[in-house]
Amino acid sequence: MRYLALVCLGLLPPHASAADLESRITPLVKEHKGKVAVAVKHLKTGEEFYLNADEPMPTASLIKLPIMVEAYWQAKEDKIKFDKPVTLAKGDKVPGSGILTPHFSEGAAFPLKDAIRLMIVYSDNTATNMVIDQIGLPATGERMAQLGLKNTKVNAKVFKPETRLSQEFGKKYGLGSTTAKEAVRLLELIDAGKVVSPEACKEMLGHLKACDDKEKLVRFLPAGTVVAHKSGSVDASKTDAGIIYTKGGPIAVCVLTDANEDKRWAADNAGQVLIGKVAKEVFDHFAEKK
Repeated sequence: MRYLALVCLGLLPPHASAADLESRITPLVKEHKGKVAVAVKHLKTGEEFYLNADEPMPTASLIKLPIMVEAYWQAKEDKIKFDKPVTLAKGDKVPGSGILTPHFSEGAAFPLKDAIRLMIVYSDNTATNMVIDQIGLPATGERMAQLGLKNTKVNAKVFKPETRLSQEFGKKYGLGSTTAKEAVRLLELIDAGKVVSPEACKEMLGHLKACDDKEKLVRFLPAGTVVAHKSGSVDASKTDAGIIYTKGGPIAVCVLTDANEDKRWAADNAGQVLIGKVAKEVFDHFAEKK
């Protein structure tokens, strides 16, 4: 009521507040059978909306975004070399998403930067483990804590439970954890060129813009909309975080879902559809303000 009164008095223009985003997004979340966290921030105007956004939740493969950030940081610090060849061994191959395990032969060698690209674009699990082998498992969580993102942690190599830093954490969160607000904050830093270096941020955004997952954030957006994002999927959790580029400026969005009733691996999985609907409501909200 207070928001409507301010609009009527001319103190706020229509569609100018997070109240509108709340009215668009909250009903979608309430209808979903599972836990949901949402964070939205327009990176030009600062307008934001948060729902359960400080609650740590499982990331699934979304954790590969901070892993990439750590790899770029270590390259800047000369701890690793992006042009160093990494060699695919039999023991490296793990199941799930990606192209290395089904399509590459043992002994294949390629630059570390290519493994990072595969990790983000195709969410390649084998490539992810090869990157972690180079940067070290604890490093990502330590770096995120330095950035003030204390809940953003990677706990193990993918499909390698024996590598868990904490078995208790692994049982609760799986591969990694974050909050919706922390994911948006990391994207905000990358967009501003404040992670590692402006040049590194530009390269990382290039990887994220090539992400091949079209079933979550991108799902209902107008054709041609550019989105720099990283998603994740396990049986009970679907996640996605990214920057939606619009005529009015970039918008950082993160939707985390967990304990989903719908555990199907199908295009119309309820968690994936919810993420798509939230992104569309965010896009429409800011488009209507022009």
